[in-house]
Amino acid sequence: MDTSITLTVDGSEHTLDVDTRTTLLDALRERIGATAPKKGCDHGQCGSCTVLLEGRRHLTCLALAVAHDGDEIVTAAGLTGSAADPASRGEDALHPVQQAFLDHDGYQCGYCTPGQICSAIGVLDEAKQGHPSHVTDDLEVGGDVDLTDEEIRERMSGNLCRCGAYVGILDAVRQAAGQTPGRGVDPARHTHDHETEGAR
Repeated sequence: MDTSITLTVDGSEHTLDVDTRTTLLDALRERIGATAPKKGCDHGQCGSCTVLLEGRRHLTCLALAVAHDGDEIVTAAGLTGSAADPASRGEDALHPVQQAFLDHDGYQCGYCTPGQICSAIGVLDEAKQGHPSHVTDDLEVGGDVDLTDEEIRERMSGNLCRCGAYVGILDAVRQAAGQTPGRGVDPARHTHDHETEGAR
């Protein structure tokens, strides 16, 4: 059964008829032509289809298009220019996270990069809002979460890079967070982890 939906993708509104079983990823790629989100695993395990959906990072391969009628979606392709970043220098200016990925070679083949970038933007926003992760010590931090390497790795763990550009990705997220790339793991936590592993 087909139904009519409207999606705003990278600032442009699209009305389309879709089968109610169509995933948001297939609607974006096959019906609208937004090819920044990639089809990797199609099971929500690789993160290459990540976009910003109503301002939050979201896997599109697991979402039905009809469930997001009227929603606003930003892909990695829609991050450039003044609409995505009011402080940018024009419509061709890169988003700070995109620039950080370039600065630190946070990509190789580039297939996963659009999803990595959208996820990184989501990570930065979640940390600013004080959302804890599995490795956050203080669950009631109430403000900015300190994005240590461990925090970044945990928060970005849903995005896989088959080329193994993880060092560059880590440094890129650090730069975008306004921190010094390559700060490393907290020595106290690192020692504690090894002691814990040895005791098992």
